[in-house]
Amino acid sequence: MRAVAFDVFGGELDVRELPDPAPSPTGVVIKVEATGLCRSDWHGWRGHDPDITVLPHVPGHELGGQVVATGSLVRGWGEGARVTVPFICACGSCAACAAGEQQVCERQTQPGFTHWGSFAEFVAIDHADVNLIAVPEDMEYTTAAALGCRFATSFRAVTQVGDVRPGEWVAVHGCGGVGLSAIMIATAAGARVVAVDVSTDALHLAERAGATHFVNASAGDAAAQVRELTRGGAHLSLDALGDPDTCAASVESLRRRGRHVQVGLLPGGATPVPMGRVIAHELRLLGSHGMAAHSYPRMMELIRAGVLHPDQLVTRTIGLPDVGKALASIGSVPGVTMIVP
Repeated sequence: MRAVAFDVFGGELDVRELPDPAPSPTGVVIKVEATGLCRSDWHGWRGHDPDITVLPHVPGHELGGQVVATGSLVRGWGEGARVTVPFICACGSCAACAAGEQQVCERQTQPGFTHWGSFAEFVAIDHADVNLIAVPEDMEYTTAAALGCRFATSFRAVTQVGDVRPGEWVAVHGCGGVGLSAIMIATAAGARVVAVDVSTDALHLAERAGATHFVNASAGDAAAQVRELTRGGAHLSLDALGDPDTCAASVESLRRRGRHVQVGLLPGGATPVPMGRVIAHELRLLGSHGMAAHSYPRMMELIRAGVLHPDQLVTRTIGLPDVGKALASIGSVPGVTMIVP
């Protein structure tokens, strides 16, 4: 198969011929029709993810495609099925899975991290009966791919972990793929959204996604601007980028008893958090890590009903030869980039 791989962390990403994957007894092989370019892939390429231990490595973790091979123990899926998968693939049998919390599975696998991923013509996914999600015939694969990570991650972060309510103020720090998804979802839930970014182009996309108030973080204290716009602070604030500065700004954006959700992955090292404010204002600090396959139906129904439009967040489509340059410059092009192998 053709795939994009690297031999050294932070080194060259090139297209090469690699062996086709084979399904495990409980798994499938998927022909990748579209796969997203995500900041998490950048973290993996740079060496920030401890799950990547063997090189060369193929990145990529959000995908849409067709099943082309199945393991002997797979019961619910056959060749030709149109599918996507959560980027956190659960085992289905640990204590977390038994409790319905597959997004924190104790034996989770992640394509593009624990094994070769979807920047390729084919990708293997284990425990297919636990992890595969059917894609409607009328949904484009580029839309389906976004549901594997960024859109579904944002959906759970906003609606379940963040517990957004109509009329609340929501601040979203970082208007990349995760942030734009969070804005669209919070707006659809009836919240008033403040978009925060350093890029005017990203803020324009945030307006299209539903934000009504905007803060250019390069113009000064972003948290203070959010507190002024919302007359006291956001009820819910998300760090959708993953940076010590945006994490701190998100916490400082909150009103008393507000809720901060950390969605963006943070690089290694210290992340200063204003804990004095957390204590004095009784703030809640929450982490959100993807979404289990069994939680997808509610989101899929909102997409089918035309309430949510993840397809509108895709701003460009590239091929495998363009992946190296695009990943190295992640964040320079607003919106969601899709790869069609």
